[in-house]
Amino acid sequence: MPRPEDCPLVTAHGMSIPAVGIGTFMSLGQQCVDSVAHALKVGYRHIDTARFYGNEVECGEGLRASGVARDHVFVTTKALHGAEWSNPAVNRMLPATEESLKRLKLDYVDLLVIHWPNPATPIKDTIADLCEAKRRGLTRNIGISNFTLAMVDEAQRHATEPLAYMQNEYHPYLDQTKLRAKAAQYDMAWASYCPIGKGAAFEEPVIVKIAKAHGKTSAQIVLRWQIQQPKTIAVPKSVTPSRIEENFNIFDFVLSAAEMAEISALKRPNARIVSPPFAPKWDD
Repeated sequence: MPRPEDCPLVTAHGMSIPAVGIGTFMSLGQQCVDSVAHALKVGYRHIDTARFYGNEVECGEGLRASGVARDHVFVTTKALHGAEWSNPAVNRMLPATEESLKRLKLDYVDLLVIHWPNPATPIKDTIADLCEAKRRGLTRNIGISNFTLAMVDEAQRHATEPLAYMQNEYHPYLDQTKLRAKAAQYDMAWASYCPIGKGAAFEEPVIVKIAKAHGKTSAQIVLRWQIQQPKTIAVPKSVTPSRIEENFNIFDFVLSAAEMAEISALKRPNARIVSPPFAPKWDD
């Protein structure tokens, strides 16, 4: 298995974040504890959780059960702005972030991200609270998720601390060229959720061909395609020990420019997997 130091680091505005993290969406209870602990024992050094996931307690337990020192692990959590959006007049983001730290049993997180833009809350207020969380030492870095092009520009206008990170859905079927260019414009790290598209592309002939050529699985090819792109982080989710190991074992080969282009050419219209009712009006 690869060592922790084999995993590339993505840097942005003073932040250094491992390019592969363990995703934890819908990972609950002891299964979450075990998967996080196993990932860290395998070599991962990046945990991606969220208040909305309902598993911050378990992620913290997994971190401690792994035996890996806290300062060797990059911990990301995500916040919702407002009182779970039910009463936007009540600002709960900062106390909610403190509650996240209590659930994780940590003094700080390495990265705090706005999970979804709240249509009832002005972006300037959201960003003001995010920056205040950093100034208070609740987090070392801040970022955004699920923002549109215009929202990113507005967030940057109001930010008084560097926005170092942007997380959005991204996989071979979903073209995010414009949003990725926007992230690059502001020197933000890009993180992909649903990075393997829930496995939809695994039977694609081009991916099968490339996997065979490298002696790797389709999942490994897609994850390698992710992290070979500039400033790109992938957070695949799994609770299966063998899959957790497989997803991390992608640092001993390189895709050619032609292979990268072949995978990128799989993009198609209407390929978004995640679009809840409260999502913004997407650019595409």
